Amino acid sequence: MKKALFMLSVTLFTRMLAAQEIDLASLQGERWYGLYLNGHKSGYSMTALSIAGDGAVTYTEDCRFQVTMGGQRQDMRSLTTRSYASNGALLKVEAQVDDASGRSLFSGKVEGDALRFTTKVGGTAHTEMLPRPSETLTDMARQLRLLGGQAKIGDKISYRAFEPAYRKEFDGHSAIETIEERNLEGVATKVFKIRSAVPELGVETVSIVTEKGLVLEDTVAGIMVMRLEPKEMAQDVQYSNDVLVSNAALLDAPIEKPGNLIELALTLRGPLSERHSFHDSRQALVTPADGGPFSFSSRRLAADAIAPLTLPLADIPEDVLPWTKPSTFVQSDNAKIVAKAREIAGDEKDAFAVASKLCTWTCANVRSTFSARLSNALEVLENPEGDCTEHSVLFVGLARAAGIPAREVAGLVYTEAPRPGFYFHQWAKVWIGTWVDMDPTFGQPLVDPTHIKLSEGDLLQQTQLISIIGQVRVEVVHKKYDTPGTADPEK
Repeated sequence: MKKALFMLSVTLFTRMLAAQEIDLASLQGERWYGLYLNGHKSGYSMTALSIAGDGAVTYTEDCRFQVTMGGQRQDMRSLTTRSYASNGALLKVEAQVDDASGRSLFSGKVEGDALRFTTKVGGTAHTEMLPRPSETLTDMARQLRLLGGQAKIGDKISYRAFEPAYRKEFDGHSAIETIEERNLEGVATKVFKIRSAVPELGVETVSIVTEKGLVLEDTVAGIMVMRLEPKEMAQDVQYSNDVLVSNAALLDAPIEKPGNLIELALTLRGPLSERHSFHDSRQALVTPADGGPFSFSSRRLAADAIAPLTLPLADIPEDVLPWTKPSTFVQSDNAKIVAKAREIAGDEKDAFAVASKLCTWTCANVRSTFSARLSNALEVLENPEGDCTEHSVLFVGLARAAGIPAREVAGLVYTEAPRPGFYFHQWAKVWIGTWVDMDPTFGQPLVDPTHIKLSEGDLLQQTQLISIIGQVRVEVVHKKYDTPGTADPEK
């Protein structure tokens, strides 16, 4: 859930910028917005536009989430600044994330035809040269570009935007859907409804904008609303919304002894799509042909059915190789992580046995607590506490350090606390001749059937969950247990 909050904050980009040929004077200064997650006040955002004497433009967006998770107050801040030259060229983009563990930094500065990009995560800095983004001030001005001239319903425009947290530039498009008049402070004002989409992120934003470019409201992925408010009103956040409970798929009755399940069948309703549909040896999520609910079925894999595979692994498939490498948040080449992985593995050479030991060790040694953090493996190793995101990112780092391909997985899982239902959760998969799901939070080397995988991969792939947070409903259809006599009223 907290990673989803971070992903939402980095997709709340480019609201009020204008093309050079458009007068920006009316948009200078600060604007304050209240942030509402599925109808609950969850934070606030401040946007600021400034123009220097030489015509250079700086745009800042400061998002702060103040929520409750499992009864604990959690704060997270995402601050992004973009700078453009007087000719509209991108000069630099900087982002920082402040959370319970400290500050993560992402900074890109254009140097010739390249972007010098520096990340500082978990106290470790890394600098690399990336291709120069093609984004310009004109790209960021997509809304006012649409509103210029004789704007009409159906007008479309394309744009590009570099997102530092992803180290990548994305293509997007915007279109005018409706035009109407509203009474704003006693004045009849023409307003436009603009729908913007970034297909690779799977996120759409619906904006209500005046013809002068003032954003009155943004709705991101159908769940996050950013609404223009006076500063004092925007900052009035009461921590009253527990995002874990309010965004869970709660059940009327608990699932008895979920750890003893060997099969489970569910019906899922909500804004799911093909991008959430995963099929493997453990689960099947079937897309309805007639627009009806999704059908989910899963089974618990048996350890003795996994073929032995000896470390170091040989002949790793090409599509698996990317999941052997270190990354910004999974520092599997760090000496401390490598040493810990070797210590845990000991003399064991069987890949499944080593992965199981890493899973069990992570569960036993990372103290479970809810924390609003942009997690990374090294930081969790040095400060071993957190929730499912901390457990999974450390486990993935240890697995890769041990020579086992691993990646993060996200979706829903059943738990009885604080109320019986399916909650957003993160776990992991390891490749040991085949991909196998492991949950280091629950200490399950083979996950139970209540794990509903809806996304797998890194931060980019997990944006697939943004549009469904708090909107999935689950109905139990069938359960099968390995313990004779276990109650199963649906059987």
